[in-house]
Amino acid sequence: MPRLVLATNNPGKVAELRRLLVGTGYEVVTPSELGVAFEVDETGATYFENAAAKARAAARAAGCLALADDSGIEVDALGGRPGVQSARYGGEGLDDRGRVELLLRELEGVPDGKRTARFRAVVVIAAPDGRILQTFEGIAEGSIAREPRGAGGFGYDPVFTVRGLGKTMAELTPEEKDAVSHRGQAVRAAAAWLRARLEHG
Repeated sequence: MPRLVLATNNPGKVAELRRLLVGTGYEVVTPSELGVAFEVDETGATYFENAAAKARAAARAAGCLALADDSGIEVDALGGRPGVQSARYGGEGLDDRGRVELLLRELEGVPDGKRTARFRAVVVIAAPDGRILQTFEGIAEGSIAREPRGAGGFGYDPVFTVRGLGKTMAELTPEEKDAVSHRGQAVRAAAAWLRARLEHG
C-alpha cells in the first residue's frame, strides 16, 4: 500500500484528516510515525503558499506523497482578518483559547447581523521531487458567536456558528463536522483524486 504523509502532527487535525482519507488505498502516516521532521516557516501571503511549502517539505523528508492544508477564518467585520494569519493571530504567546478571546474582544459591539465569517481551507498534494500535483479548496460559511460553545473541534470551532445549523463547529459530532467543514470539503475532493490516481495508475 503506498504511503501518504500528512504534513502535520497536530492531533486534532490528524484525526480529522485520517477520517476523511479512509478508503483512498493509501497508508496515511504522520511525520512523527515515520521518525522524520521538517521545519516550515508559514510566511506565505496565501493559504496555497503555506500549504505548498508544508507539502513539499513533508514529501521530501518522507520520500512519499504528502498532503498539507492551510486554513483560516475570515471575518467580514474585520476586513477578512485573521485570514492566513489565523494560527498565529495575536502573536506567538497565544494558544487557541487566547486567539478566540482576542477575536471576540475585537468583535465587541458588532451586531449579530454583521458577524458573518467563513472558514477557508486549501489542501495541496506534493510529490517527493517537489512537484505540486493537485490543489483543492473548501469554504464553510457562518458567523461568529458571542461566546464559545461546544467541546469538540479545535482552533476557532467553538465560536464559528455554521450557517443553516445554528450550532458552532465545536457542537457538531465529528461526522457532522466532516460533512460541512471547509477542510472536509477540500479533503473529500483530495481523497477522490487519490483513489482515481491509484485506480488509473
